[in-house]
Amino acid sequence: MRFGATSARKIRELAPMAHLSADVAACIVCGMLIRFSTLAVVILLSATAAFADVLQLKDKAAIAGKILVEKRDQVFVDLGFTVLAVPRNQIVRIVKGESLDRDANKASAAVSVPPVENKTGIFQSPGAEAAERSVRELVSQLGEAVVQVRTPGGLGSGFIIKDDGYLITNFHVIENETQISVEVYHQKDSQLERKSYKQVRIVAINKFADLALLKIEDKDAAKFAKTLLGDADALAVGERVFAIGSPLGLERTVTEGIVSTKTRPMQGELYLQTTAQINPGNSGGPLFNLRGEVVGVTNMKITFGEGLGFAIPVEAVKNFLNHRDAFAYDNDNPSNPYRYLEPPSRTLRKSDAR
Repeated sequence: MRFGATSARKIRELAPMAHLSADVAACIVCGMLIRFSTLAVVILLSATAAFADVLQLKDKAAIAGKILVEKRDQVFVDLGFTVLAVPRNQIVRIVKGESLDRDANKASAAVSVPPVENKTGIFQSPGAEAAERSVRELVSQLGEAVVQVRTPGGLGSGFIIKDDGYLITNFHVIENETQISVEVYHQKDSQLERKSYKQVRIVAINKFADLALLKIEDKDAAKFAKTLLGDADALAVGERVFAIGSPLGLERTVTEGIVSTKTRPMQGELYLQTTAQINPGNSGGPLFNLRGEVVGVTNMKITFGEGLGFAIPVEAVKNFLNHRDAFAYDNDNPSNPYRYLEPPSRTLRKSDAR
């Protein structure tokens, strides 16, 4: 194979940069495998991306390059062929000096799809299917969003679905109760700090589905960590799941198991059956998959057996939340699971008749 001085110089430059042998580089330069200009761009871009700073933007896009200067209102990024000025108000997150190949988890977090907010604005679902992780990692991440619900008659569990204090629990946890407090475990300095909130409003109830929507309204309440509602229909029998709750008052207890069946008929409803241990006090707590998404609300077990726990599928929770106006809590009729509105009047008011 013969080539001129210019081609030889390109081979010497390209081979070490892309970790190629001289023969392969020579083929690239001479066009025997592919045109040099096309492959060189791909190699340079991939080499840059592998060791780049990553800027995650608001429009779900990401920029990979070397950050040259960071100013108060702009960040200047060297893309190799040009320098780009990125406005600060468009940047969601910056990951510096990371190897995207060596640390796939951090890279995926930097360019992950944000959660999708439901049209009613009351909960969020994952924007894309996340990778499965260990229970240990997920418990550390999700711990703040799982709460303890206390009433004069007992206690149960719950989980935050919106950062302004909306949470889900079982109806039977708060049935016939109006004095409700919620224990939240805030993350502070790598530790969980317990705080009790006593201004809790009942927003909606459905005793037939055994669901209740509460709202923390304490004036000093900060933003809360929240959970994402996943898809119980996508579960497979045998898939691993875990529950977090307060069985018998033992707060922040984690139990792990598998999905035994997705369609266990009980009292006219279909439930998720799981081998994850469920006990009194777990009621209203979340059942998670290994992607950290809520797939059910734990609410009962068979007392004379082991590993026979049940959870309300998350689809029932979404339906309850999407139609929460129909289940709005009424102080005058607190036990009624439905709210019946006044029928439209057939008589015209005088102002309308004119």
